[in-house]
Amino acid sequence: MSTQIGKKGNNKNTSTIFKDKKKIWILVGVVAIFMIGLVIFSNNGKKIASTKVTEDGDLIIPKNEITQTAKFYPYTADGIYMEVLAIKADDGSIRTAFNTCQVCFDSGRGYYVQEGKGLICQNCGNRFRVDDVEVVRGGCNPIPILKEDKTETDETITISKELMVQYKDLFSTWKR
Repeated sequence: MSTQIGKKGNNKNTSTIFKDKKKIWILVGVVAIFMIGLVIFSNNGKKIASTKVTEDGDLIIPKNEITQTAKFYPYTADGIYMEVLAIKADDGSIRTAFNTCQVCFDSGRGYYVQEGKGLICQNCGNRFRVDDVEVVRGGCNPIPILKEDKTETDETITISKELMVQYKDLFSTWKR
């Protein structure tokens, strides 16, 4: 008994196999796109930095990590998750602020995500210029961490545990 390649039955089986392989590749593609999207959007486009904390609980920000893309430094004070944002302004200075809005903090969504040269409040949508971080106070903008509230060297910015604890309640309703 010999098998003929040109038989109708064999062509149908070959056609079905190719359709099944095509479905598998489509499924693989869809899963890959989903996974890439999950990685990209899982942190809302934020650059979460690794946090360095001293034995005393002070937050250390290495200046060489700071660019014109905002970095968000996580910190936990008395069990409350907080974030400090650091960014380099157009004039080259490094600006720092608590990543929570002075107006919207108690909504649970009063935090910022960077879009271009702006920071957008995730509660009310207010756009805040990156160059205004640590300069503008009051209203819907990140809470500045002023020069007198931090210690700077050529390599680092240190924010004391005491200051972090003082502002922790502004983060107590975060819904992230």
